[in-house]
Amino acid sequence: MSDHDHHDTPPEKEEDPAEIEARALKLLTRREHSRQELYFKLIQRQFSSGAIETVLNRLEDQGWLDDERFAQVFVRHRVEQGYGPLRILADLQQKGVHWQPEALSEVTSEQWLEQARAQRQRRFSPRGPLSWQEQGRQGRFLSRRGFTREQVEAVLNEGAGDGP
Repeated sequence: MSDHDHHDTPPEKEEDPAEIEARALKLLTRREHSRQELYFKLIQRQFSSGAIETVLNRLEDQGWLDDERFAQVFVRHRVEQGYGPLRILADLQQKGVHWQPEALSEVTSEQWLEQARAQRQRRFSPRGPLSWQEQGRQGRFLSRRGFTREQVEAVLNEGAGDGP
């Protein structure tokens, strides 16, 4: 036997689906996860892709793993944190949800405006007419929070510091 034989690749560790499932369930009991998030967390623990996929399919069949439910919880949380629809959609895609969840369309246009208004007031406490420079600064802030151009313009064009 040569030295080469000892250093090729580490031996495949024996994978116990029950261990993969136990780790996945432990993560899911802390908070909802998307399928993609859970997959990557299990890959980091050195489990094989095939074994993970099998376990994730079973967890979906049993109702433990549900991307739609994850999206509902995620959207609700991000709206409460003051993020706009564009940012929330981008964050969902990053977590493997590549569609617009029902929960996002349940937020009315007036609620988005209220949210944008609240974020602006929290950050800037606007009063009096704004210079172009200040309007630009506030607009960029709201855009980074994920509000649409229309939402940003509507809030910036409201009476100086007037609330809802």
